[in-house]
Formats: sequence, C-alpha cells, structure tokens
Amino acid sequence: MLVKRTAAAVFAVALLYPLAGLFVPVGPWRWGDGATIADAIRVSLVLTAIAMVVVVATGTPMALYIARAATRERLWWQAVLLISVLLPPLALGILLSLAFGPHALGAFLERFGLKMTNTPLAFVVTQVYVSIGYYTLGAVAALDGVPRALEIQAGLLGHDRWSVFGRVTFPMARLGFAVALSLAWVRALTEFGAVVITAYYPAGIPVAMWTSLENFGLPAVMPLLVVFLVTALPLPWLAHILAQRRLRRA
Repeated sequence: MLVKRTAAAVFAVALLYPLAGLFVPVGPWRWGDGATIADAIRVSLVLTAIAMVVVVATGTPMALYIARAATRERLWWQAVLLISVLLPPLALGILLSLAFGPHALGAFLERFGLKMTNTPLAFVVTQVYVSIGYYTLGAVAALDGVPRALEIQAGLLGHDRWSVFGRVTFPMARLGFAVALSLAWVRALTEFGAVVITAYYPAGIPVAMWTSLENFGLPAVMPLLVVFLVTALPLPWLAHILAQRRLRRA
C-alpha cells in the first residue's frame, strides 16, 4: 500500500509541476495598462457567459433527443458532435471565417448589421462552436444515468414531458449537467486558436496574453495568467467535488 501511495504521490507531483512556473523569477511583473487587462477580463467573462446561455439553451434539448433516440440514430448524432470536438482549433477558426465570410453566409448577415469578424457576435459564435459538443455529449452521459422507467412512470401519472424533465430527469442528472457545463465553460474561456482567427478584437484573456507575450515578454503575461487560472479552474473543480460527494453518499 505504501508503494502504491508513493507512486500516486509522484504522479500527482509530476502532474502539478507546471504550476511551479508561477514562482519562477521572470522579473518584476508588468501590469501595464490596467484598463486593458480589465477589458480582457470583461470580454472573456461576459461573452463566455452569453455563449454558455446559448450552449445550454440549444444543447440541452439536443441531448434529450439523442439520449432517447434509437441506437443507430444516437450513434450518428454523437458522431456529428464529435466532429466539432475533434476539429483542431486553428482549422475550426479558418473554417468559421470562410463559412461566415463575405463570400458565404456573412454577406447575407451583414445586410442586417451582423458582422461575423472581429465583433462580440463573432466571439460568441466561435465559443459556441468550440464548446457545444463538450456540453451536449456530457449532458447525454448525464441523462443516461437516469432510469427510463422512472420517467415513464411519471408520464403515466399525468405529467407532460417538460414536467417529467423538471421533476424527475433534471434533479437526478443535475450534477452531470453541471460537469458538462463546466467543461464547456473552460473549453470556451480558454479558446485561442479559433478565436484569434475570427475575433482578434475584442481581445479576451487568451488573445491578450498572446499579444502581451509578443510585445512585452513574460513579465507582462504573468498577471493575466494568474487571472486566467482563477477564472477557468474553480467551476470544473467545484463540479467534480460535488459529483464525488454525491457518489459517496449514494
């Protein structure tokens, strides 16, 4: 047992070792223009929150449909979602810029004042594309843990499908939904490759970190890096802890 625990501890230390980079002397941290840092934080948090609303509003019904579909159809829809998950971010950004560009759907959207390049709308749309697959697949997995017999019984007692979802399905799958949302949040918040192509402006935290690194070096990156970690890590960490506590109580 001691050998196993020692091996596990070594594994954990090796896994967490990159965090030691926060304490490496790189010179005095350069906070630069506080307004620029605040703008980057605001852009990332506000626009990512909007993207998550879209992801939940569209991904939840889709997850319900997939979870209750026949096996063959279910596999087909999951394969479609996996495409968005597996696409390299840079490739996805290029494809989005072309698909919503002036020679495609973008020309039509611009007639209504909807510009799909370097705008908050482009930022949100890109984040939705990079994260919705994670949320929907996670939500399907959460719904798979809900006994179908309980939903059928609730329906026989006179509840409509949305009442069944609110009274039976969601309470039993809520932590799975929380984990799925936290994964989507981190995926969207930390996205750089796709966003830098479609929405270099307004600059969120990842793009601001890149420009600070290019222009001023590591001392200018460190403050944003700390903010980045503080905003990205707590939600998935908390969701994981809650899920584990629930499993232990079960």
